[in-house]
Amino acid sequence: MLNKLKETEKYLKSMTDFKPDLAIVFGSGLSSEELFDDIDIKIPYKDIPHFKVSTVQNHKGELVIGKRKNKTIYLFSGRMHYYEGYSAQDVTYPIRVMQIMGAKNLILTNAAGGINPDFNAGDVILLKDHINMIPDHPLRGSNIDALGTRFPDMSNAYNAKIRKQFLEIAKKIDYNLKQGIYLALQGPSLETPAEYSMIYRMGSDLIGMSTVFETIVAVHGNMKVTGFSMVSNECYPPERIKETSHQDVVNKVKESEPILMNLLREWIDNYL
Repeated sequence: MLNKLKETEKYLKSMTDFKPDLAIVFGSGLSSEELFDDIDIKIPYKDIPHFKVSTVQNHKGELVIGKRKNKTIYLFSGRMHYYEGYSAQDVTYPIRVMQIMGAKNLILTNAAGGINPDFNAGDVILLKDHINMIPDHPLRGSNIDALGTRFPDMSNAYNAKIRKQFLEIAKKIDYNLKQGIYLALQGPSLETPAEYSMIYRMGSDLIGMSTVFETIVAVHGNMKVTGFSMVSNECYPPERIKETSHQDVVNKVKESEPILMNLLREWIDNYL
């Protein structure tokens, strides 16, 4: 793992002199480059040593590197998922690369089903915690001490100080930013009504198929994590459930994108 990471780091440093101040992962339907004042380079995942390629429609599969307010952002446009057949280590490899390159802040985004009855399709939700129900773990196996401790503490996985900053920004721009708990399942099938009811009873506000592995690895690597879910469809109570396609999810996320961009721009400009 360490040798692979060094090879990837060497390649990226050969492509750009910019060192990451912030890493961002964009999920389904998100592709905006409005965050950047200047873009230095775009690199397809297929060209980056040891990166896997996203096979999901509407995941661009490229790393965009650029500047905003003199701060360097590494934006991963699209991610790999466990349901694509990749291992937990494959899915989180880009996060490891950011760790060894010195990024201290990570922002994760995703499209998620709304379990909390107070959440509506189109809402942007700030993650405050998660529940891992994917039958795997990215730290399974021998621990690499150079990357982090064997038993990382997850009590502040989604950094409370940064969450407070985003809540202040939301108030400033007059947006009711709700917080929620995200539960991850393997996918790729969407859940049944019975499963949605189970998830509600487990105490989750959101359901998705990503993010949790990346958060665990980032915390293991001593990075500060912030997470956002775009509510793509309403899943509880059962009478709110509608048949949903992947394109429906993407369309709803596109509606939420301007709000998320406003939040991210304000945070980068004033807090990073």
